[in-house]
Amino acid sequence: MLRRLPGGKAAAFLYALVTLLAPFAARAADFKREVVYQIITDRFFDGSTANNNPPQSSGLYDSTKTNWRAYWGGDLAGIQQKMSYLSGLGVTAIWISPPVDNLNANIPDGQGNPTASYHGYQGRDFKRIEEHFGNSTNTWTDFDNLVTAAHQNGIKVIIDFAPNHTTQDNAGEFGAFYDNGTLVGNYTNDTNGYFHHNGNISNWDDRYQVQYYTLFDLSDLNQTNSTVDAYLKSAAQLFQDHGVDGFRIDAIKHLDWGWQYSFANSVYTYKDSFLFGEWYQASTADPLYHDSYKYANKSGISMLDFPLNAAVRNVFGSNTNMSDLEGVITQEATDFTWDEDLVTFIDNHDMTRFPSLNASQTRLHQALAFILTERGIPCIYYGTEQYLVNNTGGGGDPYNRPMMSSWNTNTTAYTLTSRLSTLRRNNTAIPYGSHQQRWINSDVYIYERKFYGNVVLVAINKGAAAANITGLNTSLPVGTYNDYLTGLLSGVNINVTSGTGGNNPVAAFSLPANSVAVWQATETGGFPQVGSVGPTSAQPGVRVTIGGKNFGTTQGTVKFGTTTATVNSWSATQIVATVPSVANGSYQVTVTNSASQVSNGIQFTVLTAKLIPVTFTVFNASPTQVGDYIFLTGSTVELGNWTTTWDAAIGPMLTPNYPNWFISTSMPAGQNIQFKFIKIAANGAVTWEAGANHTYTVPASGTGFVNVNWQY
Repeated sequence: MLRRLPGGKAAAFLYALVTLLAPFAARAADFKREVVYQIITDRFFDGSTANNNPPQSSGLYDSTKTNWRAYWGGDLAGIQQKMSYLSGLGVTAIWISPPVDNLNANIPDGQGNPTASYHGYQGRDFKRIEEHFGNSTNTWTDFDNLVTAAHQNGIKVIIDFAPNHTTQDNAGEFGAFYDNGTLVGNYTNDTNGYFHHNGNISNWDDRYQVQYYTLFDLSDLNQTNSTVDAYLKSAAQLFQDHGVDGFRIDAIKHLDWGWQYSFANSVYTYKDSFLFGEWYQASTADPLYHDSYKYANKSGISMLDFPLNAAVRNVFGSNTNMSDLEGVITQEATDFTWDEDLVTFIDNHDMTRFPSLNASQTRLHQALAFILTERGIPCIYYGTEQYLVNNTGGGGDPYNRPMMSSWNTNTTAYTLTSRLSTLRRNNTAIPYGSHQQRWINSDVYIYERKFYGNVVLVAINKGAAAANITGLNTSLPVGTYNDYLTGLLSGVNINVTSGTGGNNPVAAFSLPANSVAVWQATETGGFPQVGSVGPTSAQPGVRVTIGGKNFGTTQGTVKFGTTTATVNSWSATQIVATVPSVANGSYQVTVTNSASQVSNGIQFTVLTAKLIPVTFTVFNASPTQVGDYIFLTGSTVELGNWTTTWDAAIGPMLTPNYPNWFISTSMPAGQNIQFKFIKIAANGAVTWEAGANHTYTVPASGTGFVNVNWQY
């Protein structure tokens, strides 16, 4: 990534000239072309034995690697030393375990064995690096070296960030957290309200419990406390200063949903980044599924695609019908505004590895090919390319986190990933294109990805017999197409016989048993085509990245609606522009090239101002029945611009103390806003509270709180 040069106006001018005229690495705000590789740092590679048993947390390392809940020696230096292996695999981004300083205490497991936070999810100091991953003084040296090496290899760095909690509230350090070595507070002596003091979650479908109760005895941070809010945002900015390109946010379902809007806005306002989070749900029938896609559409934070993950594991692991995949793809395309930003995966550190579910390497290859060619950003769990697995106890946690033991660059999975990663970068149909099912039965799935004249057609047959494919149509132009994978997964060639439109017939052919074939075409020339904008919402003055093709090498113009934006950098496939000073609301962003050709538009929300957390409470709200909810609406885009629908208004609000309702939101700093509360009944009927609009001046910084009575 390019960095601004020091040295005043001359350096600033030189920087602007270089970014306008020279090619540059893709910015993180457009992550759709990337292939992510998830690494459990402790279980990848031991690059330095000096940090295996550091003095402040000694006794937590097991050199025999038989205690599955101890440190085994993997570290940041180890990842750095395997950078060429990752680059060859086609990895363009690594997602590493939370690197922050973690719990130092030894918590026995009940049989006298020590347990350790080798996974990184018990942070004690979010502004220092864990000594087992770096060095005994918790400095940033090893982290900086890793980021530098990754960027030199064209690989972005994502850190796992866990702002929901600190350490266990009932053991070890009792939730204590530090700001670069200085104690801030702890759970047992919490006079400043840094934590929520509720029990463990018991009802995982209750909106209040999942956000404000405790997750597995981990001290639950109160993000709307001004100290905690500032601490978490400054910690994220510190990692941005050290070169990270993105954040995977742990347990977004269990964080304060409304606060996260301000967190994302803080990150995007500060520097170029991509954000996605973990919202576990088994399917699109999950009781909180609607809440999840409303959150993803509004917050600026994408999410791991758990419904599609479940379908992938069912279809390729348990041999259900291919229609399961199509059903999820179709449903999520309707619900998620930015479904191409969803992060897709086969398995991860919280579930059994795919080979524990199904030992067939053929099925693993098919699942990999699917996520690498479908919409969304594919994420591969470390070792998948080496068929890494340990089936002890069924293969669940912690046995799904074995030590990486092989680095063979000739496995079929390694080669497959590398080839399809290249295709993702070179053919915009995969990162930006539409999805269309072209042919399907229980074992065969043929789907097409299309971005204007760029087309990728994929055929997967998981059946034990060859399939006779007739009546297949495609957007591929007339011609003969070789299998892009050159027969790696037994793919065949096809012949498109006639036509110039989007339904050109393919000559009948036999798709071999247990095969995957990929055919593709790219166009040259054409008008500017926009496929991505990131972030998807921001206030005037924030830089956004526009991705696509045919922008040309000579700078043109970018418009938000009818207003021309300042262009910060320009290339044929990527533009960086600054959000202009326009009224808050929804806009279409377009690109006009130097030949005056205008692109398609892409949706963008202009915020009123930088966001800060504000908690609204309304007392004695309108009587409600089961299925009725209170919502908030008001005068700015952040309040829904007086809309009264479930998806546009703020809510549903929470009522742990009925008839009082509250909700945490993110509001424009320093602005005067007007608002009211509404009841949306189970049947969709809307009831407004009476009286004049409520008014409130949002604080310029920190956090805010509003308490009013329902007006009858």
